[in-house]
Amino acid sequence: MKKISILSAFALLLLLGCNKAVKTDTATDSDDAVSENVELSSRHCASYEVLQEQLQADPSLRGRMNAIEEYTRKYMENPSAYRLVGDVLEIPVHVNVLYRSSAENVSNAQIQSQIDVLNEDFGATNTDYNNTPSIFQGVRSGDIKIRFVWTTANVTRRSTNKTSWRTNDDMKKSNKGGINPTSPSTTLNIWVCVLSNNILGYAQFPGGSLATDGVVVHTNAFGRGNYTLFSAFNRGRTATHEVGHYFNLRHIWGDATCGNDFVGDTPLHNASNGGCPTYPHYSTCTGTPIEMTMNYMDYTNDACMYMFTAGQAARMQATYAVGGPRASLR
Repeated sequence: MKKISILSAFALLLLLGCNKAVKTDTATDSDDAVSENVELSSRHCASYEVLQEQLQADPSLRGRMNAIEEYTRKYMENPSAYRLVGDVLEIPVHVNVLYRSSAENVSNAQIQSQIDVLNEDFGATNTDYNNTPSIFQGVRSGDIKIRFVWTTANVTRRSTNKTSWRTNDDMKKSNKGGINPTSPSTTLNIWVCVLSNNILGYAQFPGGSLATDGVVVHTNAFGRGNYTLFSAFNRGRTATHEVGHYFNLRHIWGDATCGNDFVGDTPLHNASNGGCPTYPHYSTCTGTPIEMTMNYMDYTNDACMYMFTAGQAARMQATYAVGGPRASLR
């Protein structure tokens, strides 16, 4: 288990890229740089890269994020001082769809399928939850008590000529051809669009600008069911992963070799894991622990990730506790 030094670990994290330990495509990052592949074989999110751009554009963000880490540390030491046990966060969701064709204009049924996945995964009612190996069952999160609420009135659609969207947040800006967020201080905004450079999604961590707050998910990784979805990412877990970032979770490998994800009950990982690793998958980090490849914050296929830990749950809950960076969601 990790020993956590929040501020020093966070400072190290800001020097490391979320893709340092994985191989990714190096296609030109332009609006037309959509992959020709109909399938993607590896997961990649751009949350860290976006964070670096935001830190450069707004130097005060670093101080806010350091303060959030200090608050999170105090919360995790004594949660009862910050929130009532048993509280359930019901968070409204607004979905923003950018499309070029009818196939990209995801239906209300597809949106509902994604909301169902989020509620199952955060409520620990997903059917694969009990696949958790016995060694990790004692640290499973159980019901995190976050409920995602969406109605058909909470969707905005916009036709576009862009073949794909970059990670510069243009999809979140109406003056750039995108869609402005709806009530981002009280609502989780999700943008669904085709992303360039084989990126499945990205999220904004707490502390950033409300004007760009929310998560982005590739059209072909959004929801589950009989839709046009990447075969390895067809169970809605990309949104689960990105919403984890939205609630301040880091990648389980700490975005560095044997890195720190600021959570004490997740084992050290060498790097990200892709595909569906055979259990047990051992790390070569100190203690050679068995890696938690089935954690939502790894990079495995949708079919092979199905749990958060209690420590991750507490870290997420800290964001919307009284005084937390997402307290306005309550």
